Amino acid sequence: MNFRLFASFILFLFLFHGPAVFSYSFSEVKLKCSKTPNPQPCEYFLSNSPNYGPMLNDPDFLKVSIKLALDRAMHANLNTKSLGTKCRNKLEKAAWDDCLELYDSTIRKLNKTISPCSQEDAQTFLSSALTNLETCRAGFLELGVSDNLLPLMQNNVSKLISNTLAMNKGVYKKASYKGKFPTWVTPGDRKLLQTSTPKANVVVAQDGSGNYKTVAAAVAAAKSSSGRFVIYVKAGVYNEKIEIKAKNIMIVGDGIGKTILTGSKSVGGGSTTFASATLAVVGDGFIGRGFTVRNTAGGKNHQAVALRSGSDLSVFYQCSFEGYQDTLYVHSDRQFYRECDIYGTVDFIFGNAAVVIQNCNIRPRKPPAGTNTITAQGRTDPNQNTGIIIHNCRVTPADELKPVLSSTKNYLGRPWKAYSRTIFMKTFLDGFIKPEGWMEWSGNFALKTLYYGEYANTGAGAATGGRVKWGGYHVLTTAASVSDFTVGNFIAGSSWLPKTNVPFTSGL
Repeated sequence: MNFRLFASFILFLFLFHGPAVFSYSFSEVKLKCSKTPNPQPCEYFLSNSPNYGPMLNDPDFLKVSIKLALDRAMHANLNTKSLGTKCRNKLEKAAWDDCLELYDSTIRKLNKTISPCSQEDAQTFLSSALTNLETCRAGFLELGVSDNLLPLMQNNVSKLISNTLAMNKGVYKKASYKGKFPTWVTPGDRKLLQTSTPKANVVVAQDGSGNYKTVAAAVAAAKSSSGRFVIYVKAGVYNEKIEIKAKNIMIVGDGIGKTILTGSKSVGGGSTTFASATLAVVGDGFIGRGFTVRNTAGGKNHQAVALRSGSDLSVFYQCSFEGYQDTLYVHSDRQFYRECDIYGTVDFIFGNAAVVIQNCNIRPRKPPAGTNTITAQGRTDPNQNTGIIIHNCRVTPADELKPVLSSTKNYLGRPWKAYSRTIFMKTFLDGFIKPEGWMEWSGNFALKTLYYGEYANTGAGAATGGRVKWGGYHVLTTAASVSDFTVGNFIAGSSWLPKTNVPFTSGL
């Protein structure tokens, strides 16, 4: 090899990948990486990266792989931040802003995975990290702008995280959660969370009778709180955009239709889906109780989110979510909804969280184009521990849909991503659901790789004889076949939900 060419190659590695410490043998790297879903980026970066630690066995290799994914995510994050000046218009700037937040979240999730945690927690954090990168990319695509601003390394970061998901699942053993409190619950919180009417730290009231007149101002005050921070929001209509980043926040309203949080951002109005949410929650351990969240952009403006949640171990109880397309964005992490009302039209329960929706009313509205799809689950990797589980709910038409039922098509869902996973179990399905039950996204896309299931549903729309014949669709007939999708198993609910004072059914 030409000496100058070789020297240039070494300089390139140093500048773009940091000082290389070639401590892993090529044969060792090749053997280990061959067991992953994406061996090429694994081989390349481990062969040209600092020593991340020993790779003697599978757990050691998993640790090394997570550190590698974190290192590459940090490089990509720096690249993302440097691209701000290249945004040519407001749409590119909107998508870029999302990516800044999502990359920061990915790095936090990977750091949490490196810290001591259970393998079940690790699978959740890794799943969320991968979802964040997909959401970043989607923001550019849905606004119809070029994704050339995205770092070239994003695809490799996604592949490296996908490798860790596969490895972590391979050594995965369910931990016992009996008697344990989740990380966001401190001993001083236990009594507070077990009371039916927790004492508020601050009160929000439009008439000036509380501490604040806006919810956003009260949320800002909660940043300095280290324990559970309870915000009581009195009855009224609060037209504002609210983002909750602090942990352990609880918002209590005066009830559905009384305390109303409302907004109107939408993709049609120049926002990304991610940024359109009236209420966005990312701080872990959020509890919401007794309020309505609306997005009033209307169906003509396409994606317009009422609630977006990426809060791990979060709960919504006796709340209402009202919108049209993309009403409830269950973005990531573990979530639980109980006795809530959910209104919408197209894909109005969507995202890639591990979520159970239990004892809720699901109400399709009059769609702008004649078709309603209740769910659009977004699992992109077969090893993500995510899915939408709808348990013991009621699916009935909203009042505005009833007069036009004969001219509309109503489906349980469609596969937004390749490994879309949705289960309806022990749920009442009214007769307006189409006999085939489910709708294609685009031709044959995902029909064999998705996992859709129905178990012991009731109502005129629950008959499965005319359902789709896709390879990934299943009529489930035994309790054992759905036990993994119960609150107790799917989101380990028995370990943390009792402390929230929200009723739940752990099993079927």
